[in-house]
Amino acid sequence: MKFAVIGGTGLIGSQVVENLNAAGHQAVPHSKSTGVDVISGQGVDEAVAGADVVVNLTNSPTFDEASPAFFQTSMDNLVAAARRGGVGHFVILSIVGVDQVPELDYYRAKTLQEHILADGSVPYSIVRATQFMEFMDATMSWTSDADTVRLPATPIQPIAAKDVAAAVAEVAAGAPLNGIRNIAGPDIFTLDELGRITLSRKGDNRTVVTDPTAGMFAVVKGDVLTDKDAHLAPTRYTDWLS
Repeated sequence: MKFAVIGGTGLIGSQVVENLNAAGHQAVPHSKSTGVDVISGQGVDEAVAGADVVVNLTNSPTFDEASPAFFQTSMDNLVAAARRGGVGHFVILSIVGVDQVPELDYYRAKTLQEHILADGSVPYSIVRATQFMEFMDATMSWTSDADTVRLPATPIQPIAAKDVAAAVAEVAAGAPLNGIRNIAGPDIFTLDELGRITLSRKGDNRTVVTDPTAGMFAVVKGDVLTDKDAHLAPTRYTDWLS
């Protein structure tokens, strides 16, 4: 099959392209650097022309109140192009529990993206992943200083980017779900516990302070960012760190 992977040069997209091509498909990466602009629409029709499947892995450049407009415009352009091009399957990557955290602008924006896809006429699949292991350093940096890292005790089920890419490629190569598949890492931690494990493994002497008001994840209620019934990926966080 032929795949148009929009956002195909990023962390997940590049690995999705690699996995699909290794499986004998023809996966073509598209991004701003290849002349495809999902906001202006430049190059979008050409990118999806002849594709059996569109995989959209583009992301908003910001996580604030501007993010809904990005997903509204980009999805309107891509879905319309897919419909014109006769694409038979449209895949996006979203977040486990995304519709349960309306306090976050970015999560509302990703929920909007899901709704635009589901309400369209193109058969679709939504892959929802838990938090990426690769983002842990950034998460800690938001609320850290020279001596301490402040983190809430939010339950997190971290997944490796390579496992996310494998799952997205698998779903994209299959029949449209016309629904959602949740994928997650094999273990659940609280975020402050995950911070302590990370610092210890890296020989970082800073102290993790449990602070229910610290950082983006402080607004998350309960364990909505985890899913014990999800398709579980094989990579454990402690193995990934080492």
